[in-house]
Parts: sequence; C-alpha cells; structure tokens
Amino acid sequence: MDVGCTNLSCQRGGITVLDGVSFRVPAGGVLALRGPNGIGKTTLLRTLAGLQPAASGEVTPSPRDMAYASHADGVKAALSVTETLEFWARIHGSTDIAPALAAFDLERLAERRAGTLSAGQRRRLGLARLMLTGREIWLLDEPTVSLDAASVALFAGAVQHHLSEGGTAIIATHVDLGLDAAMLDLAPFRARPSAGTSEFDEAFL
Repeated sequence: MDVGCTNLSCQRGGITVLDGVSFRVPAGGVLALRGPNGIGKTTLLRTLAGLQPAASGEVTPSPRDMAYASHADGVKAALSVTETLEFWARIHGSTDIAPALAAFDLERLAERRAGTLSAGQRRRLGLARLMLTGREIWLLDEPTVSLDAASVALFAGAVQHHLSEGGTAIIATHVDLGLDAAMLDLAPFRARPSAGTSEFDEAFL
C-alpha cells in the first residue's frame, strides 16, 4: 500500500518543527528518515501514525493501515513471551504467533517471562508484535536500539519479508539495515522559528 503526505506540518509542544513535508512511498518500498537528533523524526512518525494531529497538510492512507513501533518495548514483565504475542494477536485478530516467534528467534524463550529477558530480547519481542498487526504500513522509530548485530539482521529480514508481501516501511534509524531504501533528509523541512521564539526555545526545536 502506498503511503505519503502532502505539505505536512508537524508540531512538538505546540511549536512547529517540520513544515511542508511531502513524499510518497510505493507499496513494497521503504523510506529511511535522516537528520540530526531533535529535528523531528519521531514527531513526523507520530503524526503519520495519527498519535498527534498535523498542524496542516494531508496524510494518506488512514492510520488504521499503519503500525507504529516507538523506542519503548511496551511489554508486561509478568507475561511470558508466548502470552505477550498471543495477547497482541487477539487484539489484531490474528491466530498464529509461530511466524513472529521464528522471525525474531524467540522460540527458545517462548515460556520465559518478559521481566527476565535482556534488553535486546525484550526489544525483539516488542518488534515481533509488528507481524501480528496485519497492518500494511510499518512506522519504525529507531527500531534497532538494544539489538546486537545478529538481531539487527533478524529485524532487517522481517522488514524485507514485509516488503516482499507488498508492505511498506518508514524507518528512522542511524543503522544501515541493508535495505534498498529511499532517503529523506528532514533538514530542508525544518521550520523557521517564529518571531516569538527565543534562542533558548530554538535550541530545543
């Protein structure tokens, strides 16, 4: 499924940080977001996902077709790996968690409680949920945090499979995932400070 935006303006804390963002990613395509820390990559992804309103502009398609994965893993410590994935499968109307377990090398950890997992293992569990959403568009914010090289390769393989099935991905990452990704540098879209913005405020835009 194609995904994109037209003349999109995004705000953080009531201040416009990105203005006039326009792009289109075709089905089966992947877009990598580039730009210095604080430029608004997370803000853009959250706006695309419908988690915060756009200041102006248009996003297509609906957020109902998008799955957003943030920095947080969002797993309950008391639940096992299997229970965690089964919970998300029920939420999204899925029934088979086996592909998600296999894709992220979680089979041997299936009965372990999430609270006993390492940071990398929890990250893999959090990312495995993407495969249960049934959403065609994945919005990924620094997905490789806490992952070692082998786990990064697993994640890249899951994304590649998603793309091969006609899915689409937009990824904010500093890691080369080996994907044939188009690049979008957000620097040209950085909003100019308004007349009422102080030098202190500007430093945190």
